Amino acid sequence: MTRARARKPRAILFDVLETLVRLEPLRERFVEVGRPEHELELFFARTLRDGMAYTLSGEAPPFREVAAAQLALTSGHTLNTGQIEYVLDGFTQLPLQPDGRRALDPVSEAGVPAYGFTHGSADVLERALEREGLRDRIVRVLSTREIGIFKPPARAYHWACERTATRPEATALVAVHSWDTSGAARAGLLAGFATRLEGRLPTIAEPPHVTAEGVDEVVADLLALPD
Repeated sequence: MTRARARKPRAILFDVLETLVRLEPLRERFVEVGRPEHELELFFARTLRDGMAYTLSGEAPPFREVAAAQLALTSGHTLNTGQIEYVLDGFTQLPLQPDGRRALDPVSEAGVPAYGFTHGSADVLERALEREGLRDRIVRVLSTREIGIFKPPARAYHWACERTATRPEATALVAVHSWDTSGAARAGLLAGFATRLEGRLPTIAEPPHVTAEGVDEVVADLLALPD
């Protein structure tokens, strides 16, 4: 699905967690510290919720600080500091998503600069790419921790466009989170939504410019847009 008048992007921003990088391996660390593996989803959802709430109130703490607080809460305050740090250290050991990995070469071959775009640490994606010999596929990982906010306020996307030196309408955001692509579209960016995680676009979300199941398919459709 593409909107009329959408144009091939001059830069692509890739969301990191769950879009390019798999969260699933963190379950093992939950189990290793004595927590049930299903707490991963609750912990991650609460971390995003509170990061966004702190953003609305004025300024968000760094992702790791929010995550540490939510991990303590989610575990019923049964984890000690060392156990919390052990779970959170797992973020820098996460692997790439298969469809995310497949999306990187076509972007590079098309000569379109690609960036990671996260509210977490740049290390998460950088280390995943380095382990697979793909670090050169991404120009840079942009983290909104530099401006003290979480996505999806418009200023987060506009800040990223300033860093890539591209206009919003010439910059694409690719994500598996509909709240992220909705925020990008409302901020005037091209939005590419991969349904792999959510299954379909919620009716309340701002429609993206491109929708497909996999991240690689979304990228292919974005690159196929007219110049």
